[in-house]
Amino acid sequence: MAAHQFAVATAVLSCLLALATFASCNTEGDILYKQRLAWKDPNNVLQSWDPTLVDPCTWFHVTCNNDNSVIRVDLGNAGISGPLIPDLGGLQNLQYLELYDNSLNGTIPATLGNLTKLISLDLYENQLTGEIPATLGAISNLRYLRLHENNLTGAIPTSLGNLTSLQELKLQKNELSGSIPSSFGNLKTVLILKLNDNMLSGMVPLEVLSLLISGNLTEINIAENDLTGTVRSSGFRVTAIIQDKLKNA
Repeated sequence: MAAHQFAVATAVLSCLLALATFASCNTEGDILYKQRLAWKDPNNVLQSWDPTLVDPCTWFHVTCNNDNSVIRVDLGNAGISGPLIPDLGGLQNLQYLELYDNSLNGTIPATLGNLTKLISLDLYENQLTGEIPATLGAISNLRYLRLHENNLTGAIPTSLGNLTSLQELKLQKNELSGSIPSSFGNLKTVLILKLNDNMLSGMVPLEVLSLLISGNLTEINIAENDLTGTVRSSGFRVTAIIQDKLKNA
C-alpha cells in the first residue's frame, strides 16, 4: 500500500514538474512573440517565431537548455529594427542576448538587469538612445557588455563596477558624459575597456589605471573625450593604453 502511494505521489510530482516546465516555455514564447510584434523584420528572419508551436525551442535563432528554457537569442546582423520590450527581463535563464548590428531604437529596458544568468549582452551598432540602466550592474555573471556605436547619453552608472566577472566593457562611440567611475577599479578580470569617442570629462581614476598592474587589463582606450590633461586627437598607443596626446607633449 505504501509503495503504491509513493508511486502515485511520484507520478503526480512528475506531472507537476512537467506542467511547470510547459508553463515556463509558454511564458518565454509569449515574451519572444511579443518582441517579434514590436520589431520590423524585412528579411523574415523571425518567420519561425510561431506562437501556435509547443515552445520557442523549435524557433530559429533561439537556443534552449535541457529543461526547454531559452538560454540564447542570436539575432546579430539580422536586419531587424524597433524597440526592446521590457518583457525581455522575464527570460530568467537567458545567457546570451546577441542583437548587435541591427537598427534597434529606443532605450535599453531597465528590466534587463533581472537577467541574472546573462553572460553576454551585445547591443552594439544599433540606434539605441537614453541612459545605460544602472540595473545592469546586478548581472554578476556578465562577462561581455558591448554597447558601443549607439546614441547612448548620460553618465556611466557606477554600478557597472559591480560586474566583477566582466572581461570586455565596450562603451565607445556614444554620447556618454560625466566622469569615468572609480568603481571600475573593481573590475579585476576585465581585459578590454573602451570608452573612447564620448564626452567624458574629469580625470582618469587611478583605480582604473591600476588595473594595468593589479588586474588583467591589457587595453584601455580613452581617446576622443574631454578628460583633464588631454586634448582631443586621434590618440596613440602607449604600452597598453590608448589615450589622447598630453597637453604638454
